[in-house]
Amino acid sequence: MRNVLGKGKILIVDDSEMNRSILSDILSDEYEIMEASDGLQAMELLNKYSSSISLVLLDIVMPRMDGFSVLSKMNESHLIETIPVIIISSENASLYVERAYELGALDYIQRPFDTLVVRQRSLNTINLSGRQKLLAATGEDQLSKNEADMSTIVNLLMNLVEFGSIDHGYHAENVRAITELILSNIGAVSFKYKPTPSDIQNVGIASMLHDIGMCAVNKSGLKPDTDEAIAELQKHTVLGAEMLEKLKGKEDNTLLRRAAEICRYHHERWDGKGYPEGLKGDSIPIAAQVVAVADTYDRLVNKRLNKRAVSHDEAITKIMNGECGAFNPVLMIVLKSIADSLPAKLK
Repeated sequence: MRNVLGKGKILIVDDSEMNRSILSDILSDEYEIMEASDGLQAMELLNKYSSSISLVLLDIVMPRMDGFSVLSKMNESHLIETIPVIIISSENASLYVERAYELGALDYIQRPFDTLVVRQRSLNTINLSGRQKLLAATGEDQLSKNEADMSTIVNLLMNLVEFGSIDHGYHAENVRAITELILSNIGAVSFKYKPTPSDIQNVGIASMLHDIGMCAVNKSGLKPDTDEAIAELQKHTVLGAEMLEKLKGKEDNTLLRRAAEICRYHHERWDGKGYPEGLKGDSIPIAAQVVAVADTYDRLVNKRLNKRAVSHDEAITKIMNGECGAFNPVLMIVLKSIADSLPAKLK
């Protein structure tokens, strides 16, 4: 099997000059070789040449920055999404292997290695990654057009809803901006959640419809803050989800499915004391969890009909202290890490 995508560039990262030389000799006939003697040097090269590197062959045990740290940094910068990594190491403990795969490595080759195995598995990994990029690029233009069209529709819908509601007109746009910021940073905190750029865009757009059910709630004759009024307002979660679930083509539209999911579950709580179903922990879809945090923050810092706005710092403190509900601990870490960036995101 030949390299169907032309001559690629491979970065070999190993503190042993002999190991780098052996790997270079095996692969240099078909690939352009770059070398790094530790993780710090590897990250410099990755950041500088990310668009041209086809594969990283990565050792684990190295000075200054080890292989696991390199993988973590690649996750933080989303390089792991476009540059495949094969671990080549003498470490064979299952803990090492599992950790490498958890951090996004696609393959694990143990030393001493076979020349044919290294060459063939490098080729397979590069070709697989290349085909995936080509497939993504092929559909990118149409995907962007569809999402742009849907974003326009969502904006129109939310304008209709919010002009007749007690919320300020920019609430939906603020929730989208905060949602996308949280999702863009969640991978740096937890490898459990790894949204792709497409996921972030879809959930961001879908988040704008989180309160669409409010337009179907019967508010007439209800006194504010009574049990009856609260129970009626809480129906907006189910009403919104049902509205979206009835739309033609929903089954084939990821964005609409996400929006329905967010509508239904964005008032659930991590401790199981939310509504409408009392879901607990990760039984709550992560998209709805993120939107719940974004919604809470924006409502705190913006004045509503009968509630004063609080400062940014006070809002963060209230959320972190559990005064506004119970949230996923991972999302609290992310919120704290992005807190300084939030005010600039709001309209």
